[in-house]
Amino acid sequence: MAKAAILEQPGNGLTIGDIEIADPMPHEVLIDTKACGLCHSDLHFIDGSYPHALPCVPGHEAAGVVRAVGSEVKTVKPGDHVVSCLSAFCGTCEFCVTGRMALCLGGPTRRGKTDAPRLTRNGGETVNQMLNLSALSEQMLIHENACVAIDKDMPFDRAAILGCAVTTGAGTIFNACKVTPGETVVVVGCGGVGLAAINAAKIAGAGKIIAADPLPEKRALAEVLGATHSVDALADDVVKQIHAISGGGADWGIEAVGRQASADLAVASLKRGGTAVILGMMPLDCKVGLGAMDLLGGKKLMGAIMGMNHFPVDLPRLVDFYLRGLLDLDTIIAERISLDEVNAGFDKMRGGSHARSVVVFD
Repeated sequence: MAKAAILEQPGNGLTIGDIEIADPMPHEVLIDTKACGLCHSDLHFIDGSYPHALPCVPGHEAAGVVRAVGSEVKTVKPGDHVVSCLSAFCGTCEFCVTGRMALCLGGPTRRGKTDAPRLTRNGGETVNQMLNLSALSEQMLIHENACVAIDKDMPFDRAAILGCAVTTGAGTIFNACKVTPGETVVVVGCGGVGLAAINAAKIAGAGKIIAADPLPEKRALAEVLGATHSVDALADDVVKQIHAISGGGADWGIEAVGRQASADLAVASLKRGGTAVILGMMPLDCKVGLGAMDLLGGKKLMGAIMGMNHFPVDLPRLVDFYLRGLLDLDTIIAERISLDEVNAGFDKMRGGSHARSVVVFD
């Protein structure tokens, strides 16, 4: 039995209740959750912008300690400290074998239709698992290819945000963009993902790092994390400001919000030959495009789901970056809360002035 935050109906917040967790199957790992970051992706499901089978337990940005493993698990063992990742990979599909693990649909990492569900309540009612994890719970039962062991010196609250925000933001810089030292990077949106991208751009040696956000407090955080310049994303002349700062436009325009206007700004910020990268979960009817002159100028547009990560390799490296003082995770975390305060944490996220809230489990 574990206490969890359960989504019963979109638009009504989460309820705290007990769930039952099955025993691990051969390739599964049972984890005592120690910390879980609140991510805007969860909010899309909680508020009903994206559909999901109900009831379900949200949460996908977590760290914990392995309690038990299935008979075939080789990658982790009881007592290991781990970070979970929603981009669970099968290891055998076209995307996995060509090094694009983040694109794997992960079908074999889920239980089959004839298997008992991982999560239940009330003696057998299925509780659906969100994004293969359901981390807003005292325990998680996940596939071994959805977690990776990390250095035990890493604090759990900082480790948790590596699982989504930092993997997405930093992974975009290191994997999707492969930023070359001296290039100019514009980041639109300074929440957890955007701040991680800014920090990673600094580590990668970007020449100018321009943070665009309407809130002064978020622009200030961006400058702490490595932005060389910041601009009000809603200013009438924001594009002119960015082009003036960058000397004609950015090499990379990274959208880290999930809104049409911010995606358009990322495109408009580019120099000839530049690339816009969309990270945010856009409204399902949203379309982002390049105009005729953009195309004639050699501009490019791409998505980068979860930073196009290779998380079994990337996450231990990010932990090392933090422990060596290169990656600043402390600034990204705005508050630490209990599971009972999860709805208040998401309310702050809706307000927009907050960085990352992290639920800490005792």
